[in-house]
Parts: sequence; structure tokens; C-alpha cells
Amino acid sequence: MKTGTRTGMHFGLTSGVITTLGLMVGLHAGTHSTAAVIGGIITIAIADSLADALGIHIAKESEPSTTTREVWLATFATLTTKLLVTASFLIPVLVLPLNYAIIAGVVWGLGMLVVLSFKLALDQKRSPWAVVAEHTAIAIFVIVSVHVIGEKLRTYFSP
Repeated sequence: MKTGTRTGMHFGLTSGVITTLGLMVGLHAGTHSTAAVIGGIITIAIADSLADALGIHIAKESEPSTTTREVWLATFATLTTKLLVTASFLIPVLVLPLNYAIIAGVVWGLGMLVVLSFKLALDQKRSPWAVVAEHTAIAIFVIVSVHVIGEKLRTYFSP
């Protein structure tokens, strides 16, 4: 796989999982609204996918040894991967009650992150479990943090 494509796919998947889980869990904790969670996922799928693609584009352009082709491969891979990963979280929200959809989304997202981390560790000849633990711990920190913040905001702004 080309360097630009790999960069974009890894970044897009990781960003898609972490951002979408954070948004879903935070909005659920703060609103308990299916419409808010769906609207948030769609917003992230479009706006954040485009923003991340531009961010990768500019970051890759700033690397002197990166070719124009690698820049565009990374840009396109980031956009499509982030868009698809983020949109995949709509499925449980559309077919399950919201409480179960959030749980299914967390399992789905952490599962994707574990598989990516495991493969990345093997490719780099590193301990898979150390890499999986590190990346999963960061994701769980995000999930717990936004849940707590969402609960606090709901309590503060409840009539």
C-alpha cells in the first residue's frame, strides 16, 4: 500500500472512531436525544472528514520529501476512510434504542481501533498488546471524559 494511502487510512479510521465515539457518548449523556446523536454523526461525517482531509493535505505538503501524488493519496484516503467509518456509527443508532446503540457504537469503535492497533504493531514488529492497550486506554479516556462532561452539562442545564 502506498505511504499516502496508508497514512490517510490510519488517520481517518482513528479520527473517525475517536471523534464519533466522543460525540455520540457526550451527546447521549447530555441530551438523551436520538435526533441530536444522528445530527452530530452526520455533521462529523461531513464537516470533520473534510477538515481532517485538509489537515492531512497541508501536513503532508509540509514534509519536504512527500510527492504531490502522496499528498493527494493521503488526502483522499483520509476523507473517504473518515467519512465511511463515521457513517458506520449511524447503523446502530438507526436500528437500536439509543442506550443500546451507544453501547454497540462503543464496541464497534473500540473493535476497529483494536484491529488497526494490532495490525500496526505487527507491521512495526512491536508488542501488539502494548500498542492495543495504549490506543484503547486513550479511547476509553475520551469516552469517559465526554460522558462525565455531558452528564454535568445535562444536570446544570436541566430545568
